[in-house]
Order: sequence, then C-alpha cells, then structure tokens
Amino acid sequence: MLDRIVGIIDSCRTFLVTSHVRLDGDALGSELAMYHFLRNVGKEVVVYNQDETPEKYRFLPGSGIIVNTLNSFKDFDVVFVLDCSDIARIGNEASRSDSIKRMINIDHHVSNTGFCDVSLVDHEASSTGEILFRLFRKMNIDLTSDIAINLYTAILTDTGSFCYSNTGKDTFAIAGELVKRGASPRRIAEKLYETNPAAKIELLAKVLGTLEFDWNGKIGSIRVTLRMLEDAGALQEYTDGFVDFPRSIKGVEVAVLYSETSDNNFKVSLRSKGRINVERVAGEFGGGGHFSAAACSVEGDIDTVKSKIAACIMAQQSNI
Repeated sequence: MLDRIVGIIDSCRTFLVTSHVRLDGDALGSELAMYHFLRNVGKEVVVYNQDETPEKYRFLPGSGIIVNTLNSFKDFDVVFVLDCSDIARIGNEASRSDSIKRMINIDHHVSNTGFCDVSLVDHEASSTGEILFRLFRKMNIDLTSDIAINLYTAILTDTGSFCYSNTGKDTFAIAGELVKRGASPRRIAEKLYETNPAAKIELLAKVLGTLEFDWNGKIGSIRVTLRMLEDAGALQEYTDGFVDFPRSIKGVEVAVLYSETSDNNFKVSLRSKGRINVERVAGEFGGGGHFSAAACSVEGDIDTVKSKIAACIMAQQSNI
C-alpha cells in the first residue's frame, strides 16, 4: 500500500488534507506534517478542518494555513483523510464526499470501517503520525524541522506522553529520529502542558468536585456542564486531558469524562488502564477509538447516560 500511495503522490498535483472534528494533537500534527511534506515535493496543498485549531496547538509550524470553509472537493486530485476511522468523522463535509476523485485514508484506529479503497491502516501503530513517518521515509525525503515538530507532537499526544500501551520500541526510535531533525521535547512539552489559561484550571477545580465512583471503585467519572464552562469563561477544548485525573486514581480501571455539549447530549471520553476494552463500549453508542482510549456521544440526562455507560463497562468484567 505504501508503494501505491507513493505512486499517487508522484502522479498528482493538487491535494486536500483533512481530519476529524474535535481536533487533537495526532490529527493536527499529522495534517501539518503532510502539508509540509507535499509542499516540499512541489505539490499544491490545502488543509481543511471543520473545527478551529485549539489554542494550545497553534504553535505547530503551518497551523496558520488551515482553513475552516471549503468550496468543493472537485478542485483537488487527491484528498488525504488522516486519523479518521470513518468518513463521517470529518464533520458536515462528509455528505459531499461522493464527489471526491481519489481519497486516501491513513489511520491507526481499531474501529476503522475500511471506508476508503486506498487505505493505510495500522492498528498496532501508536499514532497516525508514526505511520506518516514511515511513508516519508519510503519516499526518501528530507525530514525538515517543521515536519519533525509536527510528527513528534502527533506521537507524543496520542501516546499520553509515551505512557499508553500503544507505545513501543519503534515509537521511541522514531521520536529519537525526530528530535535529531529538530523537534525539541522541552519546547513542545512546554507548549502543550505548561501554557494553560487560568480559565482551564478554574474549570478543572469545578470538574474535580463532581468526581464519583461506581463498580466498587473500578469506574471513576467526572463531568463538565455547560454552566461550568460559562462560569469559568472556558472553552470546550479546555477539557482535553481532564479524563486522565480519575484514571490516575488507584483502583480505577476505567475513567470517564461526561462533557455536556447541548441539552440532553453528552460527549463521553473513556480511558482504560488496559484490562477493559473501551473501544467496544464506545462502539455500542456509535463511537470508536482504541482498546484503552475511546469516545462516543450519548443522548439523555446525565443520570441516564451514566447508567448506560456504566452497565456497558461492567459487561466487560470478565477481563478483571
């Protein structure tokens, strides 16, 4: 498949690069690494996302070129859909995807639906950024500092700072090569983890007050309401990483963050310590992700949603 993708890149001129809604470090780092790569080999490139770039990722080289509106898919020879398990994950523009001339999907989610004829999907890879590193190596191109910074950020964030079970020896080897090429671990970590707006910490204080346990302490959950966001003057993007707090508690096997997105609707973020498959849980509600990290959206009041999610988690108890 690598050879086929290389052939398409060589033979085409105009490219669109996109990823999923609710952007994270792997999505943005992968998109922008692909942008710099394609530009460096003489291609015309547009990067489109439905959502605006979260503030903490705006340090990434090239982030300012991303557009949030799109006239047509027909203007491009090729569309790269990165870090997406399903075409619907790109957002509203998915309804126009049938006009795409040629689409390439590069992804690492176990929930990938195989929606694309040209797919490079590796469930064992730590991140989409790691897969792109292999593609760039295959094409024998120079890994510039702009590419290295973006790929390092993609890998760092999707491995939970190299803590998750998707981190392997190849992950460290690739990260080391990216550091050689100009990615500064200190600077990137500072931008991602040490430049929080005060409103995020104010929101976190409110959210931690909602901490609850179920299943004899094996499920730890917190929730974010629209009222909390308003009172703290915070954005939804500030909740990134909050789910890791209940996950860090001794005895908790699955951490859950319930984020109210509208009246009677919650985005549910799930993190497992490795013995419960939360991708299966998310899949029951139309979501997806990985064995230890997944998400979905569920309608209902908070008590109903919590009850449904807890029951689905406990149905996996044979692994405990």
